[in-house]
Amino acid sequence: MKRLFLVLPAVVAVLTSVSCRRTPPANVAAEVNGHAITFAELDKVYQSQYPQQVGGSNEDQAMSNKLEVLNSMIVNEIMWQRAEKQGLTAVDADVDAELNKMKAPYTKEEFEKKVAERHMTGEDLRTQIRRELTVNKLINKEITSRISITDADVTAFYNANKESFNLAEPQVHLAQILVTPFGNTPIRNLKNSKAQNDADAQSKIKDIAGRLSRGEDFGMIAQNYSEDPETAPNGGDMGFVPASGLEKASPDLRKLVDSLQPGTFSPPVRTGDGYRILKVITREQAGQRELNDPRVQQSIRDTLMNRKDQLLRGAYYEVARNSSKVENYYAESIIAKK
Repeated sequence: MKRLFLVLPAVVAVLTSVSCRRTPPANVAAEVNGHAITFAELDKVYQSQYPQQVGGSNEDQAMSNKLEVLNSMIVNEIMWQRAEKQGLTAVDADVDAELNKMKAPYTKEEFEKKVAERHMTGEDLRTQIRRELTVNKLINKEITSRISITDADVTAFYNANKESFNLAEPQVHLAQILVTPFGNTPIRNLKNSKAQNDADAQSKIKDIAGRLSRGEDFGMIAQNYSEDPETAPNGGDMGFVPASGLEKASPDLRKLVDSLQPGTFSPPVRTGDGYRILKVITREQAGQRELNDPRVQQSIRDTLMNRKDQLLRGAYYEVARNSSKVENYYAESIIAKK
């Protein structure tokens, strides 16, 4: 009972601090180090990611989706501010080059229609591209360029997982990008990107296929946009699939995988749960793979690199957020209403 009395004042203090907090600025959803993210900006990004709400979606689901979008915008703003301070802002030439890549598969009219479908203007798109390129430069400078995988790391991983390199049957190392037409499902990609219906899913997978054909990294696209919660964080990596596992797939899917050479990816294919793009990373015959095999070493380096990149990226985001002053007024308003 004494512990209960000790806890109650703390709870009352928290509730009092919330109730006494100053009135948020008009039309401001959040503030990041004094920079306002307005509801107009939030609504625009929200509409671009959720262009068509699924029929029957309730208010709670819509608010939850919008809160996820706002949290992503907050992290992006923190990263943008850090990048600006370090002089990493993408220049016009970088933005133009990326924009031209995006336009390449479409006619002028088709591209303008796709931008309009996302409730964006041409200038909105340029701003988004500049921010993404700038944040990517920051992440590369602060994280990716500092990751080092030593020969000792590779050896230790191999020795700890030697049995996994002894293949009882032929296997294919696969990666995937999945887009589903089911709107109200959890997402775990870096962009909080989610298709809302079948037409939206078809448009999204077509966009992704275009970006891959222009040479963008498969793993990064998967981390940013794939809707499979299990493989998206690992760049779409599905691991090694044995021949017996592939036999359980549909004949068309088996034929598709068999037709791919290592390092190549498929066109979008419709499956039971949505649309997929598959990539064959390597093909392996049965038997023990030794550490002196360059393919084994590269596979281990890629695995360790992805693990460290995800760990450091997540930690970097948290540290950056901890050192920032963030006021999420939209979240506070949700609490106040319930």
